[in-house]
Amino acid sequence: MTRTVIRGGLVVTAAEELHADVLIEDGRIAALAATGSSAAEAWSADTVIEAGGHYVIPGGVDVHTHMELPFGGTAASDTFETGTRAAAWGGTTTIVDFAVQPVGGSLREGLDAWHAKAEGNCAIDYGFHTIVSDVNESVLKEMDSLVDSGESTSFKLFMAYPGVFYSDDGRILRAMQRGAVNGGLIMMHAENGIAIDVLVEQALAAGKTDPRYHGEVRRELLEAEATHRAIKLAQVAGSPLYVVHVSAASALAELARARDDGLNVFGETCPQYLFLSTDNLAEPDFEGAKYVCSTPLRPREHQEALWRGLRTNDLQVVSTDHCPFCFAGQKELGRGDFSKIPNGLPGVENRMDLLHQAVVDGRISRRRWIEIACATPARMFGLYPRKGTIAPGADADLVIYDPAAVQTVSAATHHMNVDYSAYEGRQLTGRARTVLSRGTVVLDDGRWLGRAGHGAFLRRDTCQYLT
Repeated sequence: MTRTVIRGGLVVTAAEELHADVLIEDGRIAALAATGSSAAEAWSADTVIEAGGHYVIPGGVDVHTHMELPFGGTAASDTFETGTRAAAWGGTTTIVDFAVQPVGGSLREGLDAWHAKAEGNCAIDYGFHTIVSDVNESVLKEMDSLVDSGESTSFKLFMAYPGVFYSDDGRILRAMQRGAVNGGLIMMHAENGIAIDVLVEQALAAGKTDPRYHGEVRRELLEAEATHRAIKLAQVAGSPLYVVHVSAASALAELARARDDGLNVFGETCPQYLFLSTDNLAEPDFEGAKYVCSTPLRPREHQEALWRGLRTNDLQVVSTDHCPFCFAGQKELGRGDFSKIPNGLPGVENRMDLLHQAVVDGRISRRRWIEIACATPARMFGLYPRKGTIAPGADADLVIYDPAAVQTVSAATHHMNVDYSAYEGRQLTGRARTVLSRGTVVLDDGRWLGRAGHGAFLRRDTCQYLT
């Protein structure tokens, strides 16, 4: 049995803050005891990690990433190896990625393809949602078996991207009805893709080709309309609903209204919507292409509504939608036609630090930081309390976090496999000093000690967040 003690830190979870030592045995948390107490002093250990002056927090849980995702004639630039390593550098120790059902194929085919990409390559633990591209009777039966086995207990559908991922309302309703029975959580990309395609065609015909028009055609109202429609379909089906990457105040209002009515409707936002805006999309010389993602960045005034939604719990989770494409050779595919710019931003390494900056700035509390970045994602997707908290029996996924460290975000120093940073030059206060994955130190004081293949695939329970 290997024993490690983390001594002298401020343990911060979603529920409490306490000065405590943490005992780890064979990769799991065995006990907590007040620092200086007789119980803590009695612990013997093979390794002692000093955490005085630091926070001890659960490893981040990022439940929305796209490693190696094929899109728009290219593929996301982070592999499971580079992307999970970058996640760990940023204090995230679990990701849930998306396996894509090939149109005309089975969910099993998609999962097998993503297992092949990830197995033996991940530095941290990982799981899979399933993107359902083609709802039919055999796929509905597959949903049952995947939930039963825990291999994939959440299913993403798209109201956007006609001809690629799009599902019409009938297919969405059928998938929701199945989820209502088998316990699988339906995730929704809520944008009216049919209407958006009309606006794209009209913009390009008018010579509006620059990146900023990506945001202009993907209208806020079309996110709100799709969010409203998804909520009503879920209500008809009797299904919970999780709306991904909420970017607009009007879409958030739809979620808040549904939750006020007692519906099991949940929302996720991402750092890009909290810290970036259409000002970035409008950067000259095609630089705005770096910020093309869907849902798109919104005008700056939407940020305050999203922060308020996080404080009131009308938004429960902050994930990254990490889907990086290099500016050179990938984003540049859309020169002269914004609709050909690959949609996606890098961010898996930055999420925990950006959200800590919100703590520093007084936007959220320390416990709320851990709640939206660790505990609730784990609960929402069936990983709690194994992940997302610091308690006896939990995996020892822990971060010794220096709340006073000052860093400047830059592509020159980040570890994501992408040639730009969406947050270039931004100064942040706070940084992961030491990161443990299942009790193994993978990062310590700027030294990478992890390895590809350490990360294990996670089978998951159904949603643990339902009221």
